[in-house]
Amino acid sequence: MVSENACSKHVCVIGAGPSGIVAARELRKEGHTVVVLEQSHDIGGQWLYDSRIETEDALGKANPLKVHSSVYASLRLVSPREIMGFTDFPFLVKKGRDVRSFPGHKELYLYLRDFCDWFGLRELVRFNTRVEYVGMVDVSEFGKNMKWVVKSSERGEKVVVEEIYDAVVVATGHYSQPRLPTIKGMDEWRRRQIHSHVYRVPEPFANEVVIIVGSSLSGQDISLELVGVSKEVHLSAKSLEVPEGLSKVISKYDNLNFHPQIQSLNEDGCVTFVDGTSVVADSIIYCTGYSYSFPFLDTKGIVMVDDDRVGPLYEHTFPPSLAPSLSFIGIPRKIIGFPFFESQAKWIAQVLSGKRTLPPWDEMMKAIKEFYQSRDAAGIPKHNTHDICDFEYCDKYGENCGFPHLEDWRKELCLSALRSALINLETYRDTWDEQELLQMAHQSNHFTQLGPENV
Repeated sequence: MVSENACSKHVCVIGAGPSGIVAARELRKEGHTVVVLEQSHDIGGQWLYDSRIETEDALGKANPLKVHSSVYASLRLVSPREIMGFTDFPFLVKKGRDVRSFPGHKELYLYLRDFCDWFGLRELVRFNTRVEYVGMVDVSEFGKNMKWVVKSSERGEKVVVEEIYDAVVVATGHYSQPRLPTIKGMDEWRRRQIHSHVYRVPEPFANEVVIIVGSSLSGQDISLELVGVSKEVHLSAKSLEVPEGLSKVISKYDNLNFHPQIQSLNEDGCVTFVDGTSVVADSIIYCTGYSYSFPFLDTKGIVMVDDDRVGPLYEHTFPPSLAPSLSFIGIPRKIIGFPFFESQAKWIAQVLSGKRTLPPWDEMMKAIKEFYQSRDAAGIPKHNTHDICDFEYCDKYGENCGFPHLEDWRKELCLSALRSALINLETYRDTWDEQELLQMAHQSNHFTQLGPENV
């Protein structure tokens, strides 16, 4: 639905990572005044590499954490750069930079920096500013002319600044607060235990016997990095189904072993697996994912995080009782992130200006309930509620704000990379070859819109 009544709002965006900066761009484009609060010294969010993990809690149990980024030094993209760009700002190869199809994390940070410079977004950001509290200003009725108080402090300063906003957009990401398993003896195990959040380089694990818990992308990446320096690497996974690519790697390296889940940890360093086998280890690295966490947000219990289900959120974005003055961008996972976050940002901006209207509260709540029921019926665990894995959903979502469907070449490149990773885990980033699809992509308006002088 479209409304004729447009109005400008004073909006606070929390976080200057990919979702935060595109939110700022879309809000300003829609006529809103925007302030972005960012706790780090620069834009980038997760993609702003931070090596200062010495003082961070090894298992990431502190909340809030001192370090936001979980990026390790060798991390490379798992998707080709071509599919990553925002719709009106392609992720181009630039002379003198990382020109690989699957570049390292610094190249993506530089892309985000270029995006901010191109659209003049840096002036909207207050850096080194941590948000301490976000709460509702007393109102007579939820959802009607709500205001939000935001309390923040500059790094090194004790003074807390208190400001009032018409709306708040939470864009703090979802790859920072570690999610840990529950393992018998975990609290008594006296040797080194860390979450991958604080893993940066392999050298501290030289000549050690290391257990990697979790066989997802980070678990596989870190295992492959450690086989070159560690005495033994033991990868423990929930599923006993080993993809072809991982199987090839395990066969190739004599010091890389695969195990089922851990049954218990013992004080003497022995790690026992559910199949009865055991290993005496020096270190354990938990590559077990991340949890959603909003320690600053006070909604009086309206928005909760229940086993990583953030809700209730209509279309992963608006809490019905607080919409549209409170919204979240960047909650969905397992999608082509940047275009989806862009569509979220456009929708939020248009709803706040009155160009679009949300369904009534009861309709939104009904839709949320039906979505939860569909996930449960499909056997999807609650903590995977926001894992989308669906191009069709992304296209349907964009219709909320007139956002174009994902291009076919973008979808095909994504699927091609996933297939290659499953077959050639160790080499796919450097051997992947989809020249016809890449040519189609580079000839599309997405890549030609800025002109050849920008390449």
